[in-house]
Amino acid sequence: MSEPVVLGIESTCDETAAAVIRGRTALSNVVASSMDEHARYGGVIPELASRAHAESFVPVVSKALSDANMDLSDLDAVAVSAGPGLAGCLAVGVSGAKALATAVHKPLYGVNHVIGHIAVTQLQFGVFPQDVLALIVSGGHTSLLYVRDVARSVSVVGTTLDDAAGECFDKIARLLGFPYPGGPYIDRHARIGDPHAVKVPRGLTQGRSAARHPYDFSFSGVKTAVARWLEEQGALGNRIPVDDVCASLADSVAAVLADKSVQACKAFSSDTLIVGGGFSANSQLRAKLAETGARNGVSIRIPELKLCTDNGAMIGMLGVNLIEAGIRPSPPGFSIDSSMPMDRICME
Repeated sequence: MSEPVVLGIESTCDETAAAVIRGRTALSNVVASSMDEHARYGGVIPELASRAHAESFVPVVSKALSDANMDLSDLDAVAVSAGPGLAGCLAVGVSGAKALATAVHKPLYGVNHVIGHIAVTQLQFGVFPQDVLALIVSGGHTSLLYVRDVARSVSVVGTTLDDAAGECFDKIARLLGFPYPGGPYIDRHARIGDPHAVKVPRGLTQGRSAARHPYDFSFSGVKTAVARWLEEQGALGNRIPVDDVCASLADSVAAVLADKSVQACKAFSSDTLIVGGGFSANSQLRAKLAETGARNGVSIRIPELKLCTDNGAMIGMLGVNLIEAGIRPSPPGFSIDSSMPMDRICME
């Protein structure tokens, strides 16, 4: 069988993206972000995001096809994010993908956006080893997944019990006066701060809570502890050491994510950890994962920065995996699922 050629379409939040994937090669990867429109409001406004998707869909898909020197008839299939994500945003992408697939009589796969973050690493590292662990870290998700087969079997090993890592960063960034999104600003300041200057708790890593939740995460307490420390310093009239606060927060979060992920790899006899999601661009996390993995004999696969955030390549790559595995396309009438569970790979 020749390598499948798939158009991947992504529209779960504030990026309208499309890419053409052949086998494990990206022939194009186009992203249009509406982030600047949301920044003035301090967060994503679903109505604005949906409108931006509607305006960008045709230009983005057209450019992806043009960059790949292809038209719709050259495709073997179309894949689109069907969830999880913002309902209005998903509806734009899925409606557009259905129209394209129907027009040229191509099979369509409605796929899980989060599993796409795992699949995309194949563009950089090649096929998965058998039975790997995956850490998904983004603004809305922090989860450990056991990937027996990325096209057929993904199960949840651990997840966040409250705030995701990205949410924690964004909330502290707001208190520090950083613009939205705050994660990159915390990253930048953390590089020059002292990670031991402020005592930041590490949730679910001690005592009974750690025993009950060995692979789960909790960052709400981290957020609260840092927020209270900032409030206390302000009440005392003390200068806030912004670099040190950022470094201490980043070190705590990165250490918990790295330690629990590598522990899970050892428990599941996996020597490889796949990492995906927008928060995996964080430099402290990347360094801590590399250090912890090397110390424990676990290979860490983190994609290059342009593949960490939402993009069409991750959806197209998962579509290729589904075709290669012989998975049937999604039915024509499939709907979006804004809260799609992690263990559902494709709409059936």
